[in-house]
Amino acid sequence: MKKVNNSLLLKKGIDEKIIKKISQIKNEPKWMLSIRLKAFHFFLKGKNPSWAKELEKINFDDYVYYSSIPNNWNELPQKIKQIFKKKSSLNTTSAVCGENRQYDSEIIYNSLQKKLKDKGIIFCRLEQAVKSYPSLVKKYFAKLMKINENKYVALNTAVWSGGSFIYIPKNVNLTKPLQTHFHINTKNVGQFERTLIIVEQNSSLKYIEGCTALISPQANLHTAVVEIFVKDEASCQYITIQNWSKNVLNLANKRAIVGQNGKMEWIDGNFGSKLNMKYPCIILQGKDSMGRYVSIAHAKKNTIHDTGAKMIHLGQNTKSYITAKTINDCNSQTIYRGLIKIAKKAKKSFSNVVCDTLLLDNKSLAQTIPREIIGNSTSTIKHEAKITNLDREKMFYLNNKKIDYSEAKNLLSFGFIQSFTKELPMEYAIEIKRLMNEY
Repeated sequence: MKKVNNSLLLKKGIDEKIIKKISQIKNEPKWMLSIRLKAFHFFLKGKNPSWAKELEKINFDDYVYYSSIPNNWNELPQKIKQIFKKKSSLNTTSAVCGENRQYDSEIIYNSLQKKLKDKGIIFCRLEQAVKSYPSLVKKYFAKLMKINENKYVALNTAVWSGGSFIYIPKNVNLTKPLQTHFHINTKNVGQFERTLIIVEQNSSLKYIEGCTALISPQANLHTAVVEIFVKDEASCQYITIQNWSKNVLNLANKRAIVGQNGKMEWIDGNFGSKLNMKYPCIILQGKDSMGRYVSIAHAKKNTIHDTGAKMIHLGQNTKSYITAKTINDCNSQTIYRGLIKIAKKAKKSFSNVVCDTLLLDNKSLAQTIPREIIGNSTSTIKHEAKITNLDREKMFYLNNKKIDYSEAKNLLSFGFIQSFTKELPMEYAIEIKRLMNEY
């Protein structure tokens, strides 16, 4: 451990001493340290998942597992504050009712409107929730994503730091979203935030997260875990706009469980990163519940986006919808990897999957790897996949309107992902267009 410019940086590598040191820094209760150590032992024994072959060569001793700066926002240097103003994909604080900002391993800024606190809403760092709301955290933490889920969930559970805890009480509906922005700024640092969300009965939440990182010749590792509990008659929309730099290896494990007549939506925008692997899951447990996943992945310059979704139908008359759009350019690779499973008891259920790819060059590769299991004769699964190239007639028309090739390509690409951008508040849709023009 060393201090550099008033920041705290643990040495590279991972062992029990590192786990205990992270827990000590956070002044955690013994029950959380016990969970960390159990997860660490599974991480040591766990094998690399079969679907994560691209990660087999990771040397986990190449990374730093904790890096922090003082978390008093008012005392931070102006250059750090500017990072969140200039690099954030979500630089629209007026459009939200609460905000977290994470720099490397710690949340350094938190805000929530007082009127929402008065309604019983909790929005804070997960570390704070461990101390202030231990019964809630114990009830839900690592219940959807078990510590032995896979090697990377175990890694996150062992070294997690930062991330948001959100609790929406019964019969409370937010009119504006909550927001968190994650930024990695230190070479070789791994970021392992943990997000835990509970939306009680007949309540609603919209949550938006943005991700950026310093451009560095050394790789950064980002392994997140998100657990969401959506109760009966409740709804949650979770929007991600990921704009990692090309040195980031990203593996996100996200899962939600939905009660009767509840609704869960993942709205997922993927830009940047060297390798991006994420497959958000929705478990439709309650009768008449609904799950929806809308995703874009913009791959360029030898990047790999291996993304998709999982929909598990357990309740009767449940419905799920997946729309996955990918744009490939400059010798890139995209993979849609999905799972639809309709259980025997989930009668009269329905799932619809649409996978569309736009190829902007003749060297990129797009794959669709679906797995679909139906356990009864009263349910239906539909799947459609399509690969297209730039429309030559539209390009010709735009060129004749004095729009150059690059701008015309961006316009058509933006139109291709309209099913995603229409889900966003206007400020964020404009930001997506800017990212596509710069990327």
